Amino acid sequence: MSDEASRQASDSQPHPISRDEARRHALAGDIASLRRMGSQVSAGYAAASRAARGHGSDLSHLRRLLATTPGREGVELLLGLLGEQEAATGPAGLELPLMATMLAQHQSAPVLAQTVFADVPDDDRLGELRICLFHELLLRGVDPDEFPALRPASRLHPLSWLPDRRRPLETAPDFTSHSVNGSAKGVRTGLPPHGRQDPPTPRPLQASPLRNCATVGEHDLIVTAVEGNWGYGEAWVFRPDRPIAPDHVPALLPTLPMDCVTDLGPTGRFEIAARPVGDIWSLLFATASMGGFYGTGRYGAWGRLQAWRSLAGLSGAPFGAAAAEVELRAEQCTWFHFETDSEFFHNEGADYAVAALSPDGRRLAVLAATDTD
Repeated sequence: MSDEASRQASDSQPHPISRDEARRHALAGDIASLRRMGSQVSAGYAAASRAARGHGSDLSHLRRLLATTPGREGVELLLGLLGEQEAATGPAGLELPLMATMLAQHQSAPVLAQTVFADVPDDDRLGELRICLFHELLLRGVDPDEFPALRPASRLHPLSWLPDRRRPLETAPDFTSHSVNGSAKGVRTGLPPHGRQDPPTPRPLQASPLRNCATVGEHDLIVTAVEGNWGYGEAWVFRPDRPIAPDHVPALLPTLPMDCVTDLGPTGRFEIAARPVGDIWSLLFATASMGGFYGTGRYGAWGRLQAWRSLAGLSGAPFGAAAAEVELRAEQCTWFHFETDSEFFHNEGADYAVAALSPDGRRLAVLAATDTD
């Protein structure tokens, strides 16, 4: 540390009060002295808090600058800076998932293999960065077999549940674009022109006798991609006595007891399209990773996990099922994507709903998400 830096650090050190002196003032009933001591400590605390926020903002800028500057030296300096901060204050505030997505966007896989994943210490303090970066790179098409060093050693992290290769259903993931000055994103929720199955209007007014039978566990799993990122999400599960044919789903959905369709009437806008499972996964991933108006999302690695969990809930996979079973279930379902002009959807931001029909037609699950609460 330079002499100037040492002097500034010394000047910024707190000057604690004498607790014995404070106790004597209290015993003597000297409230005026205690008031002066309290004012001194409060002023010092406020100044230290302002300084800490300023240092935190500067460190965040430096981290982003290093992550977005291509080349090995910048990455090595970033790792050193993160290690120093983690040792000093712990992992809080290091933005490790964000650092992972920025590194994956701006650095080459060979550079990352030679830096982030090289010579990992036994007491690895940046394990979260490494496992997040592994999944960020997978989603961007990096083959882990070409860079064995990228593969994380930990099997205890929640992200280790995910497939260690990008799966066929993980088609065309969209990513937030990050730079040193900010980010740009946009979740594409609109219906495609192909696969449309809009039911004719006016639609029948008779309500379906089916009732929502989603358990708390099913509901929470289905809305995982939306939770904490968007304005609001809701889920329903219906189990009919007789199988539902896929071509009956578009006409059935507006008649179900769901908040996202209850006030449509016979002519309100209800548009629907059959979608391949890959399109549904991409929509869920964008929701989770990018977030909406209310947040930044969970970035690529954790967004991937949340998308898979919602896919598991929608497809009816057993709780605790392995990723391979979730993938099989999801590929066997028939998937739909729909939009409405109901009051549930404010249609001011990004709104959508998806439905999954099981291969035997005996389970229909729905997720509705709005980016406006």
